[in-house]
Amino acid sequence: MTTPAKPKSSGKNIISLILMLAGCIVAAFALEEILVPAKIMDGGMVGISMIISQLTGWPLGVLTVLLNMPLVWIGSRKLDRSFLFKTVAAMLVFSGALSLFGRLHIHVTDDKLLATVFGGLILGLGVGLVIQNGGCLDGTEAVAMVISKKVNLSVGQIVLGFNIVIYLTAGALFGLDRALYSLLTYFIVSKVVDFVSTGMLQGKAIMIITDHGKEIAEDIYNTLGRTVTLMEGSGLISGEKVVLYCVITRIELSTMRKIIENDDYSAFMTVSDVSEIVGKHIKSHSAKIRTEDSE
Repeated sequence: MTTPAKPKSSGKNIISLILMLAGCIVAAFALEEILVPAKIMDGGMVGISMIISQLTGWPLGVLTVLLNMPLVWIGSRKLDRSFLFKTVAAMLVFSGALSLFGRLHIHVTDDKLLATVFGGLILGLGVGLVIQNGGCLDGTEAVAMVISKKVNLSVGQIVLGFNIVIYLTAGALFGLDRALYSLLTYFIVSKVVDFVSTGMLQGKAIMIITDHGKEIAEDIYNTLGRTVTLMEGSGLISGEKVVLYCVITRIELSTMRKIIENDDYSAFMTVSDVSEIVGKHIKSHSAKIRTEDSE
């Protein structure tokens, strides 16, 4: 006997998809109508696409797809299927919206400072909506997630290093002032994304209260490559519980939510910001999971 799909869950997924696609359109508007006319660069592969478009005149929408899709393919072997599907959908809609706004030529402002501030605010809002609803607009983040699982660097640190190279290139090609404006835009976008999607470059501390500690811990490890600390707890009414503690990045938060929302698990989760991580932060698929037999 099959269990019917839950209407609330289906409706939630549809709303999430609509918000994500709306974020793609908002981000495309900020780029084509505010930042591109002022020659202010975004980061990641979108930033590289903007530089190539400025130099060659090729459509920005086409370049974002051509440059991003290979990176998404590289990251596809390690990414959650739902995240991968939403990322591809977001990039295609984002590319189409870029092409549309590129033909409209609205050009909101010619003032460089206004373009930097309001372009960053609007772009951050769009990107934040996409990330909050489980998608991604830039292939560098997808690849950074794969690299992050193999090295002791966060996704944010890898992306930041990549972006610094892009801004230095923009400075060499279009002048130092454009590089500085672009860097200012990046920090504005980061803060807005932090506000919208609960975390940009910061780590996220996850605390999970559950009856299925071992199953959830293994699911987190196999999906995200994150080790989990298990502690014993006791609820006033519910009795004995297992408390799981884990530190993840904001990109991984949507996948973590899906794990906790699994109907097979009885669990709830709290999320808080982590300003600093000191010491070894284990993140690897090569370590062995402890079992009762190995103790």
